[in-house]
Amino acid sequence: MRVSGRLLGLAAIALLAACSLGSVAVADPVADFYRGRTVTLVVGSDAGGAYDVYARLLARHIVRYIPGNPTIIIQNMAGAGSVIATNHVYSVAPQDGTVILAPIRTAPFALILGQPGAQYDATRINWLGSLNNDVGVMQIWGGLGVRSLDDARRRPLIIGSTAPMTDSEEYPALLNNTLGTKFKLVRGYPSINAIQNALERGEVQGQENSYLGMAQHFPDWRRKVSVLVQLSLTKHPDMPDIPLVFDYVKPEFVTPPFTVEEVRQFWQIILTQQAMGRPYGVGPKVPPERVQALRSAFKSLLTDAEFKADAARTNLEIMALDGSDIQAMIERVAASPAAVFAKLRELILYKGE
Repeated sequence: MRVSGRLLGLAAIALLAACSLGSVAVADPVADFYRGRTVTLVVGSDAGGAYDVYARLLARHIVRYIPGNPTIIIQNMAGAGSVIATNHVYSVAPQDGTVILAPIRTAPFALILGQPGAQYDATRINWLGSLNNDVGVMQIWGGLGVRSLDDARRRPLIIGSTAPMTDSEEYPALLNNTLGTKFKLVRGYPSINAIQNALERGEVQGQENSYLGMAQHFPDWRRKVSVLVQLSLTKHPDMPDIPLVFDYVKPEFVTPPFTVEEVRQFWQIILTQQAMGRPYGVGPKVPPERVQALRSAFKSLLTDAEFKADAARTNLEIMALDGSDIQAMIERVAASPAAVFAKLRELILYKGE
């Protein structure tokens, strides 16, 4: 059977039309949006700190998994414990998925814990995930013979602090006010690292720190310092022998007039910040399909061999959390009674000797 050239031409046109329709059907609007664009990663702390280093690690690798492969740049916006950066991403920056927030872990709880200046609802931020579940520690210089939190209930210890409303002050204060420790805080150190240097010089006797910060400064930390307690919801795998703070939340340790249940609730709330570690999020009005694409990119990043090798090379611990887990944590904390927050705001303040 012979087919005319005209029929062949019509068939070819029909095939091209079908292919064109197929291309439209499989087009990815998220990829189309991000292609050729620049995403700004707003870091709510100074350049060179741990949050900044983690953010730059993320930026180097996540672009391979964001549809359209945009360029990413870093913008440091330090100040007020990342409240300035969070305010900016929440209500000033474009709500289109081109601005990602990298705050310090306390920022989502700034409003409910009474920090001035917070103008955002952390439950409405679209959280993408966290690169690390931070574990806090109370570390005391090893030569002092203080080995447990019970020892710190009997003996006053000088603890270095940067400023109020920071981990370095809130956790020692909460230990004093709920479990009867006798920490005496000395404020004014410019950074956690500066406190560690002061610890080595003998200016202070201890500090609150992250496990990662302690281990990086003191690789042989078990010979240099005593870790009295882990300030975390779960133990760090490198410290299976060191108790959690919840191990001390017992009738014989809890200070009046609080009950064991109340103190446990206080610590559950405050330590949710630690579990969030190094969180990332986008504004509340970002289209859901772009939020989902960014969350998927974050998940894919975590299994990337190049990313994992880069983290290992820079000695960055990865203990990731999913964005939905962070969202649930914040919503659970926010649902706590206002009276609990009022008490907790008082208890995280250092009241002196």
